[in-house]
Amino acid sequence: MTPPAAEGQSRTNATYIIAEMACSHEGDPQLARKIIDGAGSAGADAVQFQIWSLPDMVVPHHPDYAKLAKIELSREAWTRLAEYVRKSHPQMHIIACVYETASVDFGERLGVEAYKLHSSDLSNPQMLKHVAATGKRIDLSVGASTPEEIHAAIECIRGTSNSEIWLMYGYQNFPTRVEDVHLRYMLSLGRFFGLPIGYQDHTDANDDGAYTIPAGAVGMGVPILEKHITHDRSFKGVDHEAALNPGEFARFVRMVRQIEAAAGAVTPRPFSADQQKYRKYSKKSIVAARDLPAGTEITEKDLRFMRAEDLGLPPDQVARLAGRHTRRAIAALHLIREDDLA
Repeated sequence: MTPPAAEGQSRTNATYIIAEMACSHEGDPQLARKIIDGAGSAGADAVQFQIWSLPDMVVPHHPDYAKLAKIELSREAWTRLAEYVRKSHPQMHIIACVYETASVDFGERLGVEAYKLHSSDLSNPQMLKHVAATGKRIDLSVGASTPEEIHAAIECIRGTSNSEIWLMYGYQNFPTRVEDVHLRYMLSLGRFFGLPIGYQDHTDANDDGAYTIPAGAVGMGVPILEKHITHDRSFKGVDHEAALNPGEFARFVRMVRQIEAAAGAVTPRPFSADQQKYRKYSKKSIVAARDLPAGTEITEKDLRFMRAEDLGLPPDQVARLAGRHTRRAIAALHLIREDDLA
């Protein structure tokens, strides 16, 4: 699950797309399966589950406690959903976004491929060490965090294991205003820490920015995208503001794959048949400016540079022709070829 290099991408070395289900399932496993189907059919590389044990995560008097209790899925429901992913969409990895150690242990029983740590746990050594001890990849969310906090979290993980770390950057506002995204800073974080950087997009799903901002991130070389997906945004449930509907998510994935295809490689490729045809049609060649009888000594006044019926000698070869004599007659405005000259 190593992310691609920023340059020279190919489909086998492509942008890693994470479908973030978050809480869009509304606590209903049937809606969760619909979201999973949307992500899998679109071609996402991974689906992300947000798994928690409410008594271990939030104090009872927290204002969101009742809402979270209503949408919390049971361990049994998550187990069945993981089985559904592996049966119906085996190409997708499962990433568990976890909030307390009990859910990490449960994620191990599920056999998830990676863990996401929310930025709220960036300064929580207990969670950092517990996840690191699994040896699995850690997607470390760094939104609204200082470089010092990020550095300390990385050092804490490294003190426990050599787990692969991806830094996941997103502006934590739903929806995010485009002027707040700060893509250049995101890139600088990746360079500073020498780690793969991923973009978590939270722009308004009803706005063009939901596509153009991630497209810009891919164009800047970001190899990982996390995008919210829901069953139906018009439902206006939890986490709906930045979430794409299944059909929109499929369009999003197609867009990313098109950008990858257009990116090509940093080295030149052999000319394709289309390019060879274009060169023959558009490149200028050296032609006779007038009728040139056999034995004519060529001067620059005898030459013109024009598109011709075929691709001949290019204009930058004119110095090679001056002073030479024609072997045969050449009609005006016809190509002068190397074997026409003595």
